Amino acid sequence: MSQPDSEELDRGLGLVQATGLNIANMVGIGPFITIPLFIAAMSGPQAMIAWVLAAVLVLCDGLIWSELGAAIPGSGGTYHFLKRIFGVYSWGRILPFLFIWQFMVSGAMEMASGYIGALSYLEYAVPSLPQVFEGLPGGTRWLAVAAVLVVTSLLCRRIESIGWIAVIMTSGTLLTVAIVIVSGWMHMDWGKITFPEGAFKLDGKFATGLGAAMLIAIYDYLGYYNVCHLGDEVRDPARTIPRAVIGSVVVIALIYMTMNLCIMGVVPWQQAMESKNIAADFMETLYGRSWAVAFTWLILWTAMACMFAITLGYSRIPYAAAKQGDFYGVFGRLHPGGKYPWVSLLALGVLTSAFCFLDLKIVIDAAVCVRIVVQFLGQIIALHVVRTTRPDIELPFRMWLYPIPSLIAAVGWIFVLVTADPTALLMSLGVVLSGVVVYWMRGMLIGAVQKH
Repeated sequence: MSQPDSEELDRGLGLVQATGLNIANMVGIGPFITIPLFIAAMSGPQAMIAWVLAAVLVLCDGLIWSELGAAIPGSGGTYHFLKRIFGVYSWGRILPFLFIWQFMVSGAMEMASGYIGALSYLEYAVPSLPQVFEGLPGGTRWLAVAAVLVVTSLLCRRIESIGWIAVIMTSGTLLTVAIVIVSGWMHMDWGKITFPEGAFKLDGKFATGLGAAMLIAIYDYLGYYNVCHLGDEVRDPARTIPRAVIGSVVVIALIYMTMNLCIMGVVPWQQAMESKNIAADFMETLYGRSWAVAFTWLILWTAMACMFAITLGYSRIPYAAAKQGDFYGVFGRLHPGGKYPWVSLLALGVLTSAFCFLDLKIVIDAAVCVRIVVQFLGQIIALHVVRTTRPDIELPFRMWLYPIPSLIAAVGWIFVLVTADPTALLMSLGVVLSGVVVYWMRGMLIGAVQKH
């Protein structure tokens, strides 16, 4: 299988840059907008169980990404893996297309959630904003659209300069998290972390709540695989990709669990789960509104860093598919000067802008569920196919204790899927089925053109 021309996309990401992109993607504004939803899912701090289980799940899944990414590095991530592994079978050619199709929806939804969540913090810092946009359809959501345009324009440049921009932005991300953790530990009140009656009663309600909390936690962990989307732009991918993936999962898992405890030790969980901007409430509780507003601007910087990293990685996926003839050819165009996939960037920007007008929880649930069906479960099957029937694919990195981590990941993904909100499940099925229909129609059209 041919690879994208190395002269078109410069190789330039080392371990520090690759890990920085992952961490910026994973931290971002995610936990600052989902902690209230997370606590509310189980109505208490027992939801921390979901953080631990989600960490185990993404670590196991990260080993799958690491093995496939080291063995088959290339722009496009999952698309590239599915294409190489299943493309030799006639029935398997639909899988890469289905992945790109669902990704255009789930990826744009994931990015939109970050912009939507950032708006509540912007409105906290500038309370007059809702009045300014009063009467305008969509209100302040248009500011989210403006932010999409800013991030897209920043990505219109060569990869090497982008890598260092990511490192700079990640430093702001880590500073934000460090302030929360240090401030929380300094003022920690363990007496506020109390459990409601029946918190650990193992029944259907507990299972449903656990699944919902895990879905939100997984959303916050998303991005541990970001470097795999840039495989053609990574130096020494066989070593860099596994280290960046596994290292970022371990670091972020520890940071997330510590940060959650710190916040609940300052803001009572009953209040926290009703908050629209929990990090600002946390800082206001400790230091007053003036400091909280200043910290809010740092959170907004973190949000931009996250959107920068995730848009960079995701823009390469439709590009890679189009270059191989598995998606619409226009997505395979590179800018003649900067050598970046400008059509793919613009398309994701348009979709993300459209999803910015939807409800935050719907966007989060749908983004995760749509991805589980084709991407996460599909990669688990792909790994086992490589291990059992594809000796032609060398494995410079091998999953530890194979196949146990992959089986744990499969059980975890299925559990999250079956306990998810029915609306998210229906959206997932709708995206997949529509992809099948479009693939069939596309094949019919190509066949008709070839006949004439």
